[in-house]
Amino acid sequence: MSNSRADIDEHTAEMQATWDASAAGWDNNSALIRAWLHAATAAMLDAADIQPGLRVLDVAAGAGDQTIDIAHRIGPHGRVVAIDLSPQLVARATINLQRAGYKNAEVRVGNGEALGLNATFDAAVCRLGLMFYADPLVGLIEMRRALKPGARAAVLVFSGPARNPLIVEQLEIAARHAGIARPDPCQPGGLLSLGDPAQLTAQFARAEFQGVECRAVSAPMRLSTASNYVDFLRTAAGPVVKIANGLVDQQRAALWFDLERAFARYQFSNGWCGPNELLLVSGQVET
Repeated sequence: MSNSRADIDEHTAEMQATWDASAAGWDNNSALIRAWLHAATAAMLDAADIQPGLRVLDVAAGAGDQTIDIAHRIGPHGRVVAIDLSPQLVARATINLQRAGYKNAEVRVGNGEALGLNATFDAAVCRLGLMFYADPLVGLIEMRRALKPGARAAVLVFSGPARNPLIVEQLEIAARHAGIARPDPCQPGGLLSLGDPAQLTAQFARAEFQGVECRAVSAPMRLSTASNYVDFLRTAAGPVVKIANGLVDQQRAALWFDLERAFARYQFSNGWCGPNELLLVSGQVET
């Protein structure tokens, strides 16, 4: 992907459309996603040093799962501002926070690559969003500009393809059924585009974060059967759903069948466990 304004705008519009279309499925799978990412999310909030009373920025907030965790941590004297590109996800996050009873949270539609916020937050996080950006460095610079001196930021992204075989294989199978070239999950804007720890820490440093740290976080998804995982993919996994939507009914059914058959190898006596690995990167704004 080139970084011309037209290409960036096109990519941004495509991401918004993809996640608008998957918003209901992502939200309806909230319990599954929360169980899957709970430990990794807690580690991210720890890395950002989120404490009671802080003002926190949650970028690419999705349906608000981690926003609820932030609202709980900061308490009634803190404030969390959650931003997402998808109006559909923002609407659902707003409802979820209201239902959870948190009045210290605000959800807005916004672009992480054009936040336009200046030094007003004590901490910032971004969970599984930065890798979708047309230009992640711009997103990190925007996040750093939104932070006060001494504030911390923490980001979770998927690590490389060797540690995330589910992602690689689902795109491969979907592309084969569609008769197209397999989308490269490591290309800019792809699911695994920031999976190189050295590259990601360098991006943080270029964005002028200090004391940058990076570590791998195991995040296996545990379900009853491979069929449950495929049900999740067909409703909530934007990139695969986008390919599947271009198929006729019979082709689509064959795709879901082949995915279930392929992922049956992760079935064990105590249930299904699919491997995933994330990278947790954090840094601090200069004091």
